[in-house]
Amino acid sequence: MRAFIFPGQGSQYSGMATDFSQYEAWDEYAQKANEVLGFSITEIMDGDEETLKLTENAQPAIYLASYVAYVEISKRGIEPTYVAGHSLGEYTALAAAGVYDFETGIYLVRKRGEYISQAIEPGKGSMAAVIGVPAEELEELVKKYEGLYIANYNSNEQTVVSGKAESIKSFVIDLTEQGKRAIELKVSGPFHTPYLDSAREKMAKEIEHIKFNKPKYPIVMNSVAKEISDPQQIKHYVLEQISGPVYWKQSIDKMLELGVEEFIELGPKNVLSSMLKKAKLNTKHFTVVVQGGVLDGK
Repeated sequence: MRAFIFPGQGSQYSGMATDFSQYEAWDEYAQKANEVLGFSITEIMDGDEETLKLTENAQPAIYLASYVAYVEISKRGIEPTYVAGHSLGEYTALAAAGVYDFETGIYLVRKRGEYISQAIEPGKGSMAAVIGVPAEELEELVKKYEGLYIANYNSNEQTVVSGKAESIKSFVIDLTEQGKRAIELKVSGPFHTPYLDSAREKMAKEIEHIKFNKPKYPIVMNSVAKEISDPQQIKHYVLEQISGPVYWKQSIDKMLELGVEEFIELGPKNVLSSMLKKAKLNTKHFTVVVQGGVLDGK
């Protein structure tokens, strides 16, 4: 069994449009994306890093690149048994599974980015990756700081904490002084925390009238780390992960339990496949499959 996995924010880089333009599907979907958005996301993908990393730009940029990767691998007759996506990547996984079409997905991720940006003033929230500290220990630690939450359970080795910027700074200093590894991330807000409740509510209004189809591949969802096929449940859980934690490690464990033997990452960079390789799992980046890894390791 095989799973397709789609990356989230942080996997963007300037030059993405040029790199992905080598693929046959690029022109069609880049044009569709620009038309739906009403501006050239492809120019932003090749522009300066600061503009690209803004949530409202990074999210549609990663979605577009990841979807093109999916089209390219599908044309070679390679199909998944399950799909999953990390945070934003869940929206790409839903598009790949036919829950909605490409155009609906790019509209939704742009709106998601805008609403997340509006939810809290820039600079007021932040995130930090913690390496080598058990998640159970971190769950207790964050309680000692105002407005801190566990945001991402990424792997046995890595957990991400999110919340108020000043609390993140104190948290990183305190852990470093204890000889532990904690690195503040270059992000624009406290993702996957209750600070984004307003974004979740606005997104609920966006998807309320959009028809979600039954997925052609079951999707293992961030919020529950279980395979979901019911369209109404998918709507519920895709909203839950905006202001709740991403159970990524648990999602990978669930897919292994279901019999998945191979993971293929579809998108820019190789963030997810690198994590899985560290866990000694059978994983590869889509570029290795379609053309020998030109983008792998960017």
